Amino acid sequence: MGGIQFVVDAKGQKTAAVIDLKVHKALWEDIEDVLVSRARSREKGVPLAKVKAALVASGKLRG
Repeated sequence: MGGIQFVVDAKGQKTAAVIDLKVHKALWEDIEDVLVSRARSREKGVPLAKVKAALVASGKLRG
């Protein structure tokens, strides 16, 4: 796969990757989405009914 270079340690083990974002912008966006999703997985959820009520109260949604 072009546009990706690997950094290796003294033992030849891959330790990092350098991704050419001009070539693989979509790949980076996918990686970023996964990272954001994992970070948010620990957040407490809000019930849909509560979100809808807040939107109606603020005038952003008709009830």
